[in-house]
Parts: sequence; structure tokens; C-alpha cells
Amino acid sequence: MDTHKRVFGFKIIFLVSVFILLNESSKCSSFGVMDDEQFKTMVEEVDNHLPSSSSSQGVYELNDVEEDEWLMVAKKGNQFVINDQPFYVNGFNTYWLMVFAADQSTRGKVTEVFQKASSVGLSVCRTWAFNDGQWRALQKSPGVYDEDVFKALDFVVSEANKYKIRLILSLANNWDAYGGKAQYVKWGKASGLNLTSDDDFFSHPTLRSYYKAHAVLNRVNTITNITYKDDPTIFAWELMNEPRCTSDPSGDKLQSWITDMAVYVKSLDAKHLVEIGLEGFYGPSAPDRAQFNPNSYATQVGTDFIRNHQVLGVDFASVHIYADSWISQTITDSHIQFTKSWMEAHIEDAEKYLGMPVVFAEFGVSSKDPGYNSSFRDTLINTVYKTLLNSTKRGGSGAGSLLWQLFPDGTDYMDDGYAIVLSKSPSTSNIISLHSTRVAIVNSMCSWKCKWGCKKRNPLEAFLYHDDL
Repeated sequence: MDTHKRVFGFKIIFLVSVFILLNESSKCSSFGVMDDEQFKTMVEEVDNHLPSSSSSQGVYELNDVEEDEWLMVAKKGNQFVINDQPFYVNGFNTYWLMVFAADQSTRGKVTEVFQKASSVGLSVCRTWAFNDGQWRALQKSPGVYDEDVFKALDFVVSEANKYKIRLILSLANNWDAYGGKAQYVKWGKASGLNLTSDDDFFSHPTLRSYYKAHAVLNRVNTITNITYKDDPTIFAWELMNEPRCTSDPSGDKLQSWITDMAVYVKSLDAKHLVEIGLEGFYGPSAPDRAQFNPNSYATQVGTDFIRNHQVLGVDFASVHIYADSWISQTITDSHIQFTKSWMEAHIEDAEKYLGMPVVFAEFGVSSKDPGYNSSFRDTLINTVYKTLLNSTKRGGSGAGSLLWQLFPDGTDYMDDGYAIVLSKSPSTSNIISLHSTRVAIVNSMCSWKCKWGCKKRNPLEAFLYHDDL
């Protein structure tokens, strides 16, 4: 086990133990003063929810869980599971890992990101497994790869494994950065195809064949000697980052592409989970849900949250949250209200219509926004975490979130305004760490076969779901 994960595991047990001891010594907690009878009941209930009344035994049992074989993440109903036990996600995005790993002068930043993330308990990272036809391209032309860049991606996967951080690997981009669908269209035009729109990426059979030929899934890692499609370090494959098809607001063109590609990816790799990479906009198939969209334009971009996620081969839903891009750039309280309602609507739909987990795979706020301050960012992050915990405590579909985005020190020149540098953001770091602890306790308690269906609110639940995050 990596030292960082061991320390974080000790931290979980330590916090639970201290929580009990403080209550025992003072007969009160931050959740209210208790009389002797209440205190006795509290201790009994906590003991019942811990694997043993001995704190040292608890540590050993947690270590047993941590030291288990590194297993694939799977889906069971509306939850993620590992070894048939629930797995809730607290994670982050750092999209540029492969490009940084391709240069020895910046490769150390990849390790640093994973170190920092592990230190606050983050367990999943979403990053790009594409760079098409650009500087330091992975795919220089259809099916032609730069081996040095592929080895850089090997390093990213290997390094993530060292810190027990799982990866969501995105396979293409809707946007021009790192090539995107526009690069596929350029390749098609260069080969003589009559293409008129970047959205031809979704419909033209030759461009679909280019996408299917992208060789990431069958890659054998040169460091670990494990084929990507067999590596449990990989949490899921993402078909595309934020796909949109504005040329067809009906959504039929994008729906056809998702249907084709989800089944194709599953035919290559039936072991890993697959998600689309959507932002979460509601489309024509659910007009009553359009009220939750951030603006009227969102219904016209060719995506359709519910319909798209009903495709065979898609295992969980993805949603992004950018009130400052979609509603108004100027920071207002309405951003927090939107975030909460946006999340609750998608959690409800994931439960009611999809029967699958939903991950809020990008969320954040830009420091470049008028009216921005770090306190607002903390409030936003707290809102996301609290909404997820409200789902978690009732066994709902809210399966986790991924911050956009985590940066190490010394990478300010890459900051798009959304970067979180933990060493410069102690309050944000504390919020992330606390939520990681809560999530890890829930995962660990579940692995100890705890039952959370008590009618009484036990003190450990009070810690996990306390409002003052």
C-alpha cells in the first residue's frame, strides 16, 4: 500500500475514534448537548456501527480492505461497487497529464498531482487519453501514433496506480483543443471526403472508423505490462468530452453516434465502465425537464440527457456544472441555487428513468469571474458535496463528483481560472479532505457490512452528514 493511502486510512479511523472519545469525555458534541442516557445510547450505537470497539482492530480491518487486490470498479443498480461493496467517488480533473508526462522536464508534475490528490483523499482522476494532430500529438494521423507520447500515457496510468487513484480516460474532444472532432474532419477532407461541418464527425462512416481505430483500449502498458482494457486502475472510458451536435437539435445524429460507439467500446472491453461525457442538458425527449436547463440554448445543442443515457452499453451518467458559463459570468447567489437544483434533477432522473449512478464529472468556478472570491468557491464546493451526501445517505444515484481542476505548484501558466492549488487554498483543501474522509468512511463502513437503516440518527451519521461542512 502506498504511504499516502495508509496515512489517509489511519486518518479515517483516527477521526472516528477521536469523535467517540470527545463525546465520551464531554458528553456533548457539536450536534448538541446530551444527557447521560443519550450519551450511553450514542456510544452503543457508534460501537454497533464500528467493526470493533477496539480502535486498533478497526485500523487492521481498514488495512485489510485497503490491501485487497486492486479490483475493477463495477456498477450495481444505481451504485458503483468494488468487490460488490459500494464505492462513492470524490475526485478531480487534470486534463493535461499525458502531455506533461511526455516531457521529462514536466513529468514530475504528474507525480506531484497524484501526491497532492492522495493527501486529501481524492480517489478518481479524469484526464485526456487523446491529443489528435496537435503539438505533442498522441495520434499524428488516423491510426498513426507517437510512441513516446503513448509511453507518457503509460506513465500516467502507472503513476495513478502507485497512489491508488483510478482514472476516467476520455477518448476524444468535442472542442478544438487537443485536436477534437475538427481534427478528424480535417483528416477526412485531406483524404478526399466531401465534408461540410465539424458535426460530420458524428455521422460520416469514414470518420466513425477513424474514431473506432483509436488504439488506446488495446494498448499494452510498457511500464506495467498490463493491457489497458485489463487494468483496474482505469475506472471508466469516456466516449468524448462534452459532445454537442448543434447542426441537429433533434438529437438524432448524436444519439446514433453514441449508440454505435458505446456498443463498440464494450465489444472491445466488457470489463470497464463506459460513460458518454455529456454536460447534462435536457433535450426534446423530456420537455418537462427543460425547465432545469440553464438557458434556452441548452435545448438546441443536440444532446438529450435522459435519451442519451438509455443507450445500451452506457453504464453511468455524466453531468457538468458551470453556472458561471451558462447563467451569468458575474458571481451571484443564483449560481448556488442553480447548482443544487441542477444536481437534484439529474440525481432524480438517474434513479427514476435510468437506474444508474450519476457523476458530476466537472464543476468549478473561475477566479476570473467578476465578483469572484475564494469564499464563494468554497460555498459552491460545499453545495456539491452536501447535495451528494444527501443522496448517499438514502442510497441514491448521486455517486460522486470531480473538481475542475486540480493543479500542482508551479503550473499557473496553465490555469484557465478554475485551477485549485491545494497549497495556496487551505480552506478549500480542508473542505475536500473532509468530504474525502466522509466518503471513505461510508465506503469502509459498507465494506464492514454496516446497516445504515436505523430510525435514530447515530452520531457517526451526524459526522458524515452534518450540515456545517
